[in-house]
Amino acid sequence: MADGLSLYEQDFVRWSEEQAHALRAAGISGTNLPLDWDNLAEKIDGLGRSLRSELRNRLATIIEHLLKLGVSTAADPRGGWVETVMRERIEVESLLDESPSLRASLPDSLDRAERKARKLAEVSLPRHGEWSPAASRRFGETRFSNSDVLGPWLPDAVGSDRS
Repeated sequence: MADGLSLYEQDFVRWSEEQAHALRAAGISGTNLPLDWDNLAEKIDGLGRSLRSELRNRLATIIEHLLKLGVSTAADPRGGWVETVMRERIEVESLLDESPSLRASLPDSLDRAERKARKLAEVSLPRHGEWSPAASRRFGETRFSNSDVLGPWLPDAVGSDRS
């Protein structure tokens, strides 16, 4: 490993996948160790899956708040939404640094996160009086690139562009 780091230290998700595979193979080989190979492998696999789920949830939070920033005309919640976006971006970068193999799943994670975020924002905005025909139109037209979600861009106000 580079710099003497183990795979466990470099990429936990990949390590968990490899360890789960190794446990299953060891279980099949008929070793006489009294271990519950299948459940051990499943638990280790689950650790990696939970990090993927955490990534999707954090991405969904970013996208939900970007949607609110882009659609809502309310002034008061904007600061909180911006803080949430910034905090979640930092957490996503930490996850990706700790498990670089998660980067390969970003396109799928972003797609799934956007579907979830749209549902959440679509419920939240009307409950706070932020839904109108114009807001509905803006909501339907608003799309974000990967760099919009993960980069520094923030909507300044309703209808802001990405320049």
